Amino acid sequence: MANIVLERPLITVTDIVWGFDQTTQQVNVLLIKRADQPFQNFWALPETAMRVHESAHEAALRLIREKIGLDLSAFHAEQLATFTAPDRAPGERALSLSYMIFLPQLPELTPGPGALAAAWFALTPQANGRFRFSRAGQQFTTLAADEYLRDQTPTTGLAFDHNWILTVACQRIANKLDYQPTILLILGPTFTLKQARHIFAQFGQSEPDNSNFLRNHKKLLTPAGSRPQPGPGRPAKEFRLANF
Repeated sequence: MANIVLERPLITVTDIVWGFDQTTQQVNVLLIKRADQPFQNFWALPETAMRVHESAHEAALRLIREKIGLDLSAFHAEQLATFTAPDRAPGERALSLSYMIFLPQLPELTPGPGALAAAWFALTPQANGRFRFSRAGQQFTTLAADEYLRDQTPTTGLAFDHNWILTVACQRIANKLDYQPTILLILGPTFTLKQARHIFAQFGQSEPDNSNFLRNHKKLLTPAGSRPQPGPGRPAKEFRLANF
């Protein structure tokens, strides 16, 4: 049995869609409630089977358009990882190509076919590198930071291996803060240093002030003018991510 070649596994695409709530100042992730088996009525990351004549990137954008009615062709999407655990999906061998998508707002959500509901879950950093995602009394927690490179463990709450995928996504963002902090795209095309520091802190990296932050990350940022303040004081300097 160990030498049997897997000829045609199902290839799926899983999206991790990040957004930012300007009111609560919280990072959010998009989850849908599944309408179909397996894992009917479970919350999950959006996932779809890849079609014959499309790339994985095209499938990632189509998935969001079909599931929640958003056309994301203008937004940045980057591949996270490929998940291949034999037991990640019941009944059929399914490989998942995962993509992270960054939205500068929390758009209204309209569940599409295969989704009973779609909602934003707010991120709260926890001890030991964990992250909690919560909404209206319901919450899901990632694995600890020192566990995320281990073999997949049984999920608690989310469908399939999506708790594991979300854990890897959070750690990837945290690990890239010092050289490619694409999570800042959820702030929009430009942002202040205070806003950037706030996002960094949500993923475990705190800076004492704007001067230290700019000195440590100057190569990653490009000046983009200034932003008027609502009260007295000098306008806040704005920046954008370099090479974006």
